Amino acid sequence: MNGIDYQQTLKIMKMLKNNIFFKIGIIAFIALLLLIPTGMIKNLIREREATQREAIREVSSKWAGEQTLSGPFVTIPYYKYVKRYSEKDSVNKIVKVRDYLHFLPSQLNINGEIVPETRHRGIYEIVVYNSELKISGSFNNINLSGLDIPLKDIQFDRASISLGISDLRGVENQIVLNWNQDQNLFNPGTISRDIIEKGINAPISVSENDSLVYDFTMKLDLKGSQKLYFIPVGKVTDITIKSDWNNPSFNGAFLPDTSIVDNSGFRANWNILHLNRNFPQQWIGINRNIGSAAFGINLLLPVDSYQKSTRSIKYAILFIAFTFMVFFFVEVLNKVFIHPVQYILVGLALVVFYTLLLSISEYLMFNWAFVVSAIATLLLIIGYIKAILKSNMVTFLIGSILTILYTFIFVIIQLQDYALLIGSIGIFLILALLMYFSRKIDWYNINMDDEKSLDKS
Repeated sequence: MNGIDYQQTLKIMKMLKNNIFFKIGIIAFIALLLLIPTGMIKNLIREREATQREAIREVSSKWAGEQTLSGPFVTIPYYKYVKRYSEKDSVNKIVKVRDYLHFLPSQLNINGEIVPETRHRGIYEIVVYNSELKISGSFNNINLSGLDIPLKDIQFDRASISLGISDLRGVENQIVLNWNQDQNLFNPGTISRDIIEKGINAPISVSENDSLVYDFTMKLDLKGSQKLYFIPVGKVTDITIKSDWNNPSFNGAFLPDTSIVDNSGFRANWNILHLNRNFPQQWIGINRNIGSAAFGINLLLPVDSYQKSTRSIKYAILFIAFTFMVFFFVEVLNKVFIHPVQYILVGLALVVFYTLLLSISEYLMFNWAFVVSAIATLLLIIGYIKAILKSNMVTFLIGSILTILYTFIFVIIQLQDYALLIGSIGIFLILALLMYFSRKIDWYNINMDDEKSLDKS
């Protein structure tokens, strides 16, 4: 009885071994199972990227963070009278409260140079910079007659000019304001938070005479990390920035009117009118939407390996599926048997490629890391196939196909703007080749010989 059961078990196992649809199901299950370690590697990439961001924050906290310059603008306090209900007396009382008039410059010019450098925190590189900015311009639009405010309520003696700086730790030297014929030193803080939260201010002399023009100049030595942004507060804002950094990114609400980027660095110029933004040249009280007009420069590192690793691992299922499909067609067309465990080992080798790519790219340029990881994975898989199939031709065929596939993915990663187009065409061609080579396979009768031999036994 036991002998009969054993023979029946062997017969069932042989039937399953030679059943093409059972084999397809096993291969599909293994491919889906390998998505688990692939997902774990995706999480690992995100963790390493988060660690990099933390390193950037740590260095920035000790140096200075991203900088945005807001202003300069003139602020003049004044008194206004409002009705307020007094619960004690049950009457409305006229109360005198202070508010602020804000005026933006008619002309704002900024000429500067950024001197970047890279700092290291562990294995990570962080871009910081020093900058020298010459800020000049004029106010010829301090028009008080149209505000319907009595001159006696305007505190001209407390007028000030303010400049918003997002991280005051970046200020390197004392800042001197040249205001017409006067010179004043800036003080920390803001007179009013109507427009900016952080910044510096200096007292200025303003006259009741609306026809006066006030010219100003100042020099600002500012350090920061990665980004330097500006807000175009002038009726005409003209900003020119140059640097020896050859990999800038121009971001924000406005792109440069002219820019030159080459191996020696970059030079960019913005010329922006007040009509291009969504806030006026003067107002009373709070206006906090000027930040929407910010623009400037982001000093990028030449390579972001984590973004490219994330993009490459998105094609993991394509690697696994196509490799398994090649193995499957080798089985069908060459009458050889590849065990499911061997599929698993080859699949794990394909997954380990991404771990190698992630770890090596933290020390080498991404392209070199890709080449080293791909060669190591190819040699491992080709050696294993040679050992299990004992066929030079099949080994060469699979090795060539995998080499083409790795090259295809490498090209897609490099051509970011055309990745979808090239990827779609490549997948279409792969599908066309599979359909071509499988066109003569009789899927219904592919197991007939095996089934007959099993019936005779």
